[in-house]
Amino acid sequence: MSPFEVFAALVSAAGVWLTARRSPWCWPVGLVSVLAYAWIFVDARLYSDTLLQAIFAVLILYGWHRWLRNLDGSGHVRIAALPVRDAALHLAIGTAAALALGYGMHRYTDASLPWLDAALTAFSLVAQWWQARRHAAAWWLWIVVDVFYVGEYVYKSLPVTAVLYAGFIVLAAMGLKAWRGGLDGQQSPRFSD
Repeated sequence: MSPFEVFAALVSAAGVWLTARRSPWCWPVGLVSVLAYAWIFVDARLYSDTLLQAIFAVLILYGWHRWLRNLDGSGHVRIAALPVRDAALHLAIGTAAALALGYGMHRYTDASLPWLDAALTAFSLVAQWWQARRHAAAWWLWIVVDVFYVGEYVYKSLPVTAVLYAGFIVLAAMGLKAWRGGLDGQQSPRFSD
C-alpha cells in the first residue's frame, strides 16, 4: 500500500460522492482521480484499466460540459431517462468492445487478467457514458462492475483500491437512490428506475 494509492483512493471517493450528490464539482475532482489511477494501473500492468483512465479523462470533460448545461435551480444536474432501446444498444457495444479489447490484450501484451480487465473497462465506459448523459441507470451498471473490480484488485494486491471499490458499491447504491429521486415526476422508461 503506497501513500500515492491512498491519495488516489481518497480523491476518487470524493469524486463519486460528489457525483451521487449530482454536483458538477465531481468532474474536476474526477479528472485528478483518473490521472492518479492511470499511473497506478501502469505500474500494476493493468493496461486496459490504464486505457480506461485516459478515456475517462476525455469523458470527464464531455460530462462536465453536459452537466453545466443541465443544472436545476439548486445547482444540481437534472436527471434524464434512458430509453430501453438505447440501453440495449450501449450494452451490445460494450460487449463487442470487451471481446475486441480482451483479444488484443491477450494476444499482443503481457497484460494481467486481459479478458476480465477488458470487460470491466468496456462496461465502465458504458457506465461513464450514461453518467455523462445524466442517466440514473448508470448506477446499476456501476454496482455490477465495481463488484468485479473488488475481486480483481484483491487478486492484484491493490488493497486500498479494493476497499475503495467496495466503498464505490455503497456510494453507487446511494447515488441510485438520490438520482431516482431526482427524476421527480418525470415520465421514465422502466429500465431507468
